[in-house]
Amino acid sequence: MTAMADTSRSEHQRSVEDEVSRRELTRLKWLATIVPGAAVLLYEGVRYETLEHVLPGIPTQVGNILVGLLVPLLTYAFASFVFRVVEGVQAQAVRREREVAALNAAMDERARLSRELHDGLAQLIAFLLVRLDTVAGLVQADRQPEAVAEIERLREVADDLYLDVREAIAGLRIRVSERGLAPALRDYLDEFEERHGIQVALKLDDPTAPVPDLAGMHLFRIAQEALANVRKHAHADRAWVTIHHPRPGVLQFEVGDKGIGFDPADAPRPTRRSFGLASMRERAELLGGTLQIESAPGSGTRVVVTVPLPPRQVGGSETRHAAVATAPG
Repeated sequence: MTAMADTSRSEHQRSVEDEVSRRELTRLKWLATIVPGAAVLLYEGVRYETLEHVLPGIPTQVGNILVGLLVPLLTYAFASFVFRVVEGVQAQAVRREREVAALNAAMDERARLSRELHDGLAQLIAFLLVRLDTVAGLVQADRQPEAVAEIERLREVADDLYLDVREAIAGLRIRVSERGLAPALRDYLDEFEERHGIQVALKLDDPTAPVPDLAGMHLFRIAQEALANVRKHAHADRAWVTIHHPRPGVLQFEVGDKGIGFDPADAPRPTRRSFGLASMRERAELLGGTLQIESAPGSGTRVVVTVPLPPRQVGGSETRHAAVATAPG
């Protein structure tokens, strides 16, 4: 109900802004038509009246200078009004463009999330259903020990599914575009540590450096997916997330751990992990960047995302997530 009311108010506001813009543009059109001719007429009228009747004793050259100064002032006043109207219309167009971009980003994110749910959670549920049929067959065949073992496996899968759902809900609850990437990550990492007992350090080379909303949203989801892999596969008790600017116009985002690692050259059959890696790579490419997986058995894992940013996004100093004060190393 609240969402519908907000939408109605937003549409009404846009309608009012459109009407105001139309009136301003109509006024500007008429002024642009009338003022140039009126300015010439005013100039000639003032010049002749001033020189011949009001100030007949002033030399013609001095009178021309005085009138010449008066007309630019009037022209400047008119030009200021014109630019004010144009800037207002331009600001409204920019605001609309941002609203459309935000809406498109939200729609794209919804489609991506639905695809990730299908590739991940839905496949786990399908696996559960298939294995339940297996358990039913074992029970009917009076193979109780095997049925109990299968049920234990199903319990592990159900626990994993439950944790995935909790992490997805926790991530969706945090509004990255409103909070900014760094504050959103701090909140999420605090909750992640409490839920799973894995300490995660957050390192920023410039805490005040802004990150565009779209980039922030995708990088946050990449961190969420990478930390899910840490939780499920790495057997690590600590990890880190790093945001730094190796050179002007470039942001590097890293999620790493000191777990058991794996061999990225292996081509495993499709699993929840491989779907997660594909999702992270897709998000990096949508930002015009790249994603690298650096890992080896026994040496931990690093997920490194490099994305282009405007030159003004370059930073300098370092801060850390309060829970862990030691750098990864």
